[in-house]
Amino acid sequence: MGANREIVLIVDDDMVNLTVARNALVDKYEVFTAPSGKKMFQILERIVPALILLDIEMPEMNGYEIIKLLKHVDRTSGIPVIFLTAKNDPASEVKGLDLGAVDYIMKPFSQELLSKRVEMHIIFEAQKLALKRYALDLEGEVIRKSQTVLELQGAILKTVAELVECRDNVTGGHIARTQNYLTILVDFMLEHGVYAEELRSWDTKLFVLSSQLHDVGKISIKDDILMKPGKLTVEEFEQMKKHTIFGMDIIEKVKENTTDNRFLLYAKALAGSHHEKWNGKGYPFGLKGPEIPLSGRMMAIVDVYDALTNDRPYKKAFSHEKSVEIIKGEKGTHFDPFIVNIFLMHEKEFKKIADEKSRQGGGNVSRIHADGLNSTSNVVANILDVRSGMKNGNAERMKHYLTVFIDALLVCDLFKDEVSSWNVDIFLMSAQLHDVGKIAVSDNLLYKSDKLTADEYEDVKTHANFGVKVVNQIKENVNDRSLLNHAEALTGSHHEKWDGTGYPLGLKGKEIPLQGRIMAIIDVYDALTSNRPHRKMITQQESVDIIKGLSGTHFDPDLVDVFLKCEKSFNVR
Repeated sequence: MGANREIVLIVDDDMVNLTVARNALVDKYEVFTAPSGKKMFQILERIVPALILLDIEMPEMNGYEIIKLLKHVDRTSGIPVIFLTAKNDPASEVKGLDLGAVDYIMKPFSQELLSKRVEMHIIFEAQKLALKRYALDLEGEVIRKSQTVLELQGAILKTVAELVECRDNVTGGHIARTQNYLTILVDFMLEHGVYAEELRSWDTKLFVLSSQLHDVGKISIKDDILMKPGKLTVEEFEQMKKHTIFGMDIIEKVKENTTDNRFLLYAKALAGSHHEKWNGKGYPFGLKGPEIPLSGRMMAIVDVYDALTNDRPYKKAFSHEKSVEIIKGEKGTHFDPFIVNIFLMHEKEFKKIADEKSRQGGGNVSRIHADGLNSTSNVVANILDVRSGMKNGNAERMKHYLTVFIDALLVCDLFKDEVSSWNVDIFLMSAQLHDVGKIAVSDNLLYKSDKLTADEYEDVKTHANFGVKVVNQIKENVNDRSLLNHAEALTGSHHEKWDGTGYPLGLKGKEIPLQGRIMAIIDVYDALTSNRPHRKMITQQESVDIIKGLSGTHFDPDLVDVFLKCEKSFNVR
C-alpha cells in the first residue's frame, strides 16, 4: 500500500464503470473496488477508506440500503459517500442526501471531473477531522497559550490583510467589518440552533481570525484586473476567479512550513469556498449545497453584504434595505437558505455595524509563544513570495541561510556578545517580514523582465520605508512592542550599504543596525543564486566571489569574513 495515500473504495456492479473510475483515481489514491454491497462490507473489515464511491442501482442490495447500514455502524458512519448514478431527478438526489451522502456524480462521468470531486471531498473531510481533533485538544496547555498567540497573530494578520485589501481598491474597513459580521452571525446561528452542533465544535476566535485571509489569493492577481474600474471581460473574470485557488495554495504552503498552524485550520476552507453558490454555480469547484464548507457559506453572505453596502470601483454603494432584498432574492440559489433566514431575522444588527466606523482591534500581548509568531510571520513571508513571483521556498531558504550565519557569528569574538543577547528565534521569525513593504510595489515593477529605469528604481526603494510603517502599525496593536524590534531594524536597514550609498537613510558603517548588515549579505546571496524576472541565477561560487568583492563597500567587511567561513553550508538546493 502506497505511503500516505488516501484509500478510495468504489462499489459498482458494472465492471466498465469500476474500471473507468479506478483508472481516474489510481495515480493519486490507493483504490479498492467491489462489485456488490456484500463484497464491500468484506473489504471494510480490513480497511477504512477516506471516501466511498457508491452505485445506487445494484442487485441484492442497492446504494440506499448500503448507506443506511454504513451510517449505523460507528466504524464506518463517518466515511463520506458519493453516489454514482444515472438517476437524474431531484427526489433521488434529496433521498441520497437525507441518508447521508455528501455528493452525487452522474453517469456517464468524465475521469477529470470524478478525480477533482473526489480530491475536494477528501480535502474538506480532512479539514473537518482536523477541526474536531483540534477542538478536543483545546484544554490545558493549549488554552493557556492560545490567547497570547491569537492576539499577536491578529495584529500581524490584520495589517497584512488590510494591505491586500488596499491593492483591491476596496473601501477601507472591509476586513474589520466582515469579522464583526461573522462574529454576530455565529452568535445568532447558535441562538437559533442553526448548524449549532458543528459551530460548537469550532474555536470561533480562530475562525474569525482566519477570515482575514479569505481573499489573500488576490495578492497574485495582476493590478490591471484587480483595480479595473469597469466590468471585467470574460477572460479577466476567469483570471480573477483564480484568487480562490491561489489563496488555498498560499495557506497550504504556510501549513507545510510551520509547526503551529492551528489558526489556519479555517483559512483554507474560507479562501477556497466563499465564492461557491448553494445551487452549484459558483467557483472554483462548483460545489453545491452542504458540499460547501459551512465557513464558506457564512463568509459568502457577509462578504456580499459588505460589497453591496460599500462603494466599489465599478459601482456605488447600495442602501442597507436594497442589499437585504438582494440577499433575500438569492436565498436558495447563491446562499444557504438557513443562514439567510438568520441574516434576515437580525439584519438590523448588521446595519449597525455597516453604519459604524471600522473598529480598531487592540492587542493585549505581554509574552509570546514562538511557534505562534513563526506561523504568522510565515504567512506574511509566503504572501510576499507569491507577490514577488518567487514560489520556490524563498522564505525557507532565507531562514536556513540566517540560521547558519547566526551560528557562525555566535562563535566570532567580534559579534558573539551582541548576537547572544538576542532571542534568535524571534530574530529568525522577524526576518520573514524584512521585505513586507514590497506588498505596496506595483506589478509592473515587481515583474519587470529588464532593467528598471531611474524613476522606477526610486519607486521600488520606497518599500523599505513602507515596511517600517507596516511594522510600526503592527506594534501599535500589541503591548510588548519589543517583540518587533528586530523586524523594524530589518525592514528599514537591509538595503543600507557599509559605504553610506544605500537607502533609505544613507546610513554608514556601524550606524547600520547589525540586523540590517547581516540581512544585506543574505538577501543579496539569495538573489544571486535564484532566478529573477530580469536575469537567471548564477552559481554559488560566482555569488560568493561577488559578495567578497563588495566587502567594505556594500557589506560590513567583518561580516563578510564570517560569511566566507560558513558559506559552504548554505547550499540547500
